[in-house]
Amino acid sequence: MLTVSQLAKMYQISRTTILYYERAGLLLPTSRSDNGYRWYGKNEMKRLEAIIAYRSYGVSITNIAPLLERQDDMPQEHILCEQFNSLEQEIQRLRQQQKAIVTLLEQPTLLEQNKLTKAAWVEIMKSAGLNEQDMKNWHIQFEKMEPEAHQEFLESLSIDTEEINRIRHWSKG
Repeated sequence: MLTVSQLAKMYQISRTTILYYERAGLLLPTSRSDNGYRWYGKNEMKRLEAIIAYRSYGVSITNIAPLLERQDDMPQEHILCEQFNSLEQEIQRLRQQQKAIVTLLEQPTLLEQNKLTKAAWVEIMKSAGLNEQDMKNWHIQFEKMEPEAHQEFLESLSIDTEEINRIRHWSKG
């Protein structure tokens, strides 16, 4: 039998993570001692190994519970296929962003001479396969990760202040 700390150390995860899994109903201790210590046995260790594996595949906490309780392989196959498809869509979005960057890098003078306009940028993004929603998501991520650089980028496109404010406002969600 192991305590929370011992279990965390054994699987090289934080104590907080194990307690989170408990709150989510994924991993319950075998028993509790009179002083409140949680004790975990072999079954809980196997369950934790499964949870860690599913998390490494990117499966959400809410989708892990049905996988752990499954009676046959069908729900597991379905959830893992959904996760695979979700990852595939994310890969495609990232590839589109890469194409946009490559297109821009192939025309470095646009950046160096500040000749890149909003219209040219939109065309580059479209030619890379991004639609309006993809472009909006790109702005949202840019604003979230680097708000000052996003502001500078928008200014470099010669966009007026009112439109920059509008773009940054909806980017903040």
